Amino acid sequence: MKALFFLRHYNDIDHITPVISKWVERGHACDIVMIGKKRFNGDYRIEFLKQLDGVRFVHLRDLLSFIEFTRWRLQTLLLVRSSYRSFLGPLVKVMAYVYNAKRREAIWLFTTRRLLERSFPDAGKGVVVFDWIERNSEICVEWVEILVIAARNQGLGTVSLPHGDSPHASQLIRRDEWQLKPDTSFSAAGMFDKVVVPNELCAKRFRPFMDDQKLTVLGSPRYCEEWLAKLATLMPVSPFVRSNSQLKIVIFLRKANFTTFWEEVGEVVQMIAAFPGVELAIKPHTRGGWKQSFTKSPALRRLKNVTVVNDETHSVHLLAWADVIIDLATSVAYEAIRVGKPVLAADYLHAGRSAAALYMPETELRCRDDVHEIICSFIKTGCQDFYVEAHRQQFLREMLDVGGEEVLSRYVALLESTGHSQT
Repeated sequence: MKALFFLRHYNDIDHITPVISKWVERGHACDIVMIGKKRFNGDYRIEFLKQLDGVRFVHLRDLLSFIEFTRWRLQTLLLVRSSYRSFLGPLVKVMAYVYNAKRREAIWLFTTRRLLERSFPDAGKGVVVFDWIERNSEICVEWVEILVIAARNQGLGTVSLPHGDSPHASQLIRRDEWQLKPDTSFSAAGMFDKVVVPNELCAKRFRPFMDDQKLTVLGSPRYCEEWLAKLATLMPVSPFVRSNSQLKIVIFLRKANFTTFWEEVGEVVQMIAAFPGVELAIKPHTRGGWKQSFTKSPALRRLKNVTVVNDETHSVHLLAWADVIIDLATSVAYEAIRVGKPVLAADYLHAGRSAAALYMPETELRCRDDVHEIICSFIKTGCQDFYVEAHRQQFLREMLDVGGEEVLSRYVALLESTGHSQT
C-alpha cells in the first residue's frame, strides 16, 4: 500500500519517523513531502528515511515551480496566526479579507492535485498522513481541509498522527486561559478519518470534538522501546564530552506561550550553578525558543558552569549526557523516564500540573527547598533508585505503551485498515 506523509517541523519529524520506518519495514511504499523549513533536509532522521527502500522524499518548494510555491506560501502566511501577531498584522488582515477564500481556492486545489496525482496516479488503496492539525497550527488549516476532502473523494484514507505527547495533566496552562472548557483549537482534527493519540491524557483534548470511532489511543511511537533501540543506532556523534564533574543537569524549556514563572526559573539556575562540581545545560524549545528573553540574560551567560545550547543541539544527546533532567512539563523527558534516569518535575515553576508528577509524586519539586535538597542528595549518594518502581511502571503502561509493547505495529495496522476502508 502507498502512503503520503507530510512533515513540517522538528517535533513531527521526531514522532512520525518511527511510524514511517515501520511502515516501510512491513513492505509498504511512501512519499514524504516536507512543508516546513528546508533546513530540516539535513536532519539525521530525514537522512535515515531517504535511505530506506520504498521512500521518496521531496520538499514542496522543489515539487512546485518558484511561482507556484510562492503563491502557496503567501496564501499560507495570510491565514496562520503568527502573521497577525507581527507588526504587519493589520495589513495581513486586510489582504486576507480582499483575497478571500473563493480566490484562494484555486491555488489550494492546484497544489492538492499536483500532490495526489504524483503519489497516487492510479486508483487503488492508500492513505494520506499529517501530524496533529490544530486551529492555531503554523500551517494553513484551510488548505489541509481541501486536501483531505480531495483525498477522500479519490478513495484514500486520511490520518492525523501525534507530533508530541501530553506532558500536562491540567488544562489551563497558557497565557489568557481562564475557563475550564473544551479547547476548540483541537476541533480541526475532526476532518480526518482517524486521529491517533498516545494516551488518554491526549485523548481528553480531542474527545469533545469526535467519537471513539475516529479517535484511537495507540501508545507513543517516539518513546516505545522498539524505536529507542533503533534510534540509538542512528544518532550522529554527540558534541558533548563527559567531564569529571559530579553531576550533570539539563533543563528543557517550554514554548513562550505557556505560562512559566521565569523569575523563579532564574533563581533555580543560579542556585544550581552555585554548587561546586555541577554542570547545567539549558535547551530552549525547538519552536518559539527565540522568543524567550530568559536565555539571553547577561547574568545567565556569565555563569561558567551553565550552557544555553543552540537549536541545532539534539535532545537525545542532552539526555545521554545528563545525569538528571529538570522538567518544566515537556514530553522529551519521557525518554529519560523510560530508561530510569531521574526526572525532576518542576511543577512550581509553571502554571500546570505535569503528568510525570501525577504518576510519580516522588519526582515533584514543590519549592526551592526541594530543589536544593534533591541536588545535595544526588551529589552525596548518586542518582540510583530514584523512582518508586511501581509508579514508573504504571506511567510506562498508561502513557507510553498503551495496549502493549508492540506500539509501532499497531500504528501500521491502523494506517493499513484506514487505507483499505476507503476503497
